[in-house]
Amino acid sequence: MPVDLNHVAVFLAVAEAKSFTTAARNLGVTRSAISQTIRRMENRLGIALVQRTSRSVSLTEAGEALYRRVAPAVSEVGLALEATRDRDAAPSGLLRVAVSSIAERFISGPLLASFVESYPSIQLDITITDEEFDIVSERYDAGVRLGEVIEQDMVAVPVSAKQRQLVVGAPSYLARTRPPKHPTDLTQHRCIGWRPSPRAEPYRWEFEEDGREFDVAVNPQVATNDMWVMLRTAVAGGGLTFGMEETFRPYIQRGELVPLLQRFCPQFAGFYLYFPDRRNLPPKLRALVNHARYSSRSSQQKK
Repeated sequence: MPVDLNHVAVFLAVAEAKSFTTAARNLGVTRSAISQTIRRMENRLGIALVQRTSRSVSLTEAGEALYRRVAPAVSEVGLALEATRDRDAAPSGLLRVAVSSIAERFISGPLLASFVESYPSIQLDITITDEEFDIVSERYDAGVRLGEVIEQDMVAVPVSAKQRQLVVGAPSYLARTRPPKHPTDLTQHRCIGWRPSPRAEPYRWEFEEDGREFDVAVNPQVATNDMWVMLRTAVAGGGLTFGMEETFRPYIQRGELVPLLQRFCPQFAGFYLYFPDRRNLPPKLRALVNHARYSSRSSQQKK
């Protein structure tokens, strides 16, 4: 069956906007034209793709399945055309990256500042999120996460040294209570915990003893999805918290936080810049990959 790419473009616009009116505005056509195109596409395929009501538009099960398969393919075609057009041009355009909130070195400022200074024609759009999702279907160019949670079909480039999580507390809190000697003692302490979203359970603090990994459910009195809330509350003496050593390091060096239970806190693989396996990377993404690699090597050589 011959494919009408104009019909596909209209379908994708409706699927992403969840509205005929918005899709029409985005494509610069009338709402009637959008409706007629979707109807022709459904008649040609012999199945409903879109559910319409007076108040909303949503995809049918068949429409969802088609969108999941078609959207990445169309995105790949766009990238191929962009790469061809920009083969000899300076990297430019919008670069969308989803970054974990605990990727301290990547988001601390210097790496991003030096990148935008080196590539003034690239508009960098950073979304800080700890929710796990498909960066391709959500139209991100790349992501930055711990290596252990990245899908196997992604290309992953290291952008940090090995990491370690620590338990820390302020001297003012530790002066009022007995410091924990073992991770299981944490259940007797006031803890400040993290969770990625309101629907998720608080993160269980992870440790290792004699080569055996285990975790502790600390039942935090304060739970949040914001590392800075955790950090500021801990510095103020609100309890013990748990996070990346490199996030806590300046506060430890100034004496505002004290590291605890260090012998139970092993190192593990660090953060990676990851993206779909493509034969030809867009120049803007290749620029970020190379810049992150160089920055990571320079940072480690200074240590």
